[in-house]
Amino acid sequence: MDISVVIPVYNEEGALPELYRALADTLDRLPQAIQSSSGDVIIAMDADGQNDPADIPRLIAKLAEGYDVVSGWRTSRQDGALTRRLPSVVANWLISSLLGVPLHDYGCTLKAYRREVVEDVRLYGEMHRFIPIYAAWEGARVTELAVAHHPRRCGRSKYGIGRTARVLLDLLIVYFIDRAFDRPIQFFGKLGLSCVVFALAIFGWALALKYASDVTLIQTPLPLLAATIGLSGVLFLLLGIIAEVQARIYFEARGRPPYKIRQVVQHRAVPQLVASRRW
Repeated sequence: MDISVVIPVYNEEGALPELYRALADTLDRLPQAIQSSSGDVIIAMDADGQNDPADIPRLIAKLAEGYDVVSGWRTSRQDGALTRRLPSVVANWLISSLLGVPLHDYGCTLKAYRREVVEDVRLYGEMHRFIPIYAAWEGARVTELAVAHHPRRCGRSKYGIGRTARVLLDLLIVYFIDRAFDRPIQFFGKLGLSCVVFALAIFGWALALKYASDVTLIQTPLPLLAATIGLSGVLFLLLGIIAEVQARIYFEARGRPPYKIRQVVQHRAVPQLVASRRW
């Protein structure tokens, strides 16, 4: 098995010597069963010394059970409770609930991937924490494994409570891609129709006040509110149409089917395709 270990090292020069020694020692001791197996594996980890290279064989062994992505879970996380752990718990719960891939620790960099499930993933900005989500969309089998976590010995963390807004905005984008990227008219259309119906209800309320309580339309802000919400609904509908056209252009330009073939099963001389849904 060819193993690539990917480590971002920006401003982590103080931790690199010890990290290299631990990593080299771990990789040199991998058992020969592993060396004779086939397939490429990508290991991602941090350079700050908080991830333990000794967990790499355990991640690879978990892949050997048939999984495509193994995500580390820092069960005994050595970070600040209020500034790091509490926001992380909330973020992980929110991501798992909205996107349907239940993991306890999306923020743990220590992960193992089969190359074929992530080689087509294109990451923009800070979307690296959502790689298991992208892989699951490709039909990958995702699991997690408890891993060690050590206190930071040098340097300082680049993460903090200030990144909460970034995570929420990234989550909004991923949620939209998951629910409406291939059918944006359904997403924006529902919002638009809801606004139009709400606007009609508000205007009906204004008419009821006019004829039942003798409150003229200029004496209440309801007509203005109805017009504003109704116009928003029309704009959502038009946005949905534009997004629908853009989505179709995008998928046509890719020239790829919306699925991947995991394997071909021969049964009674009739080949059957075992496919996984992409979008």
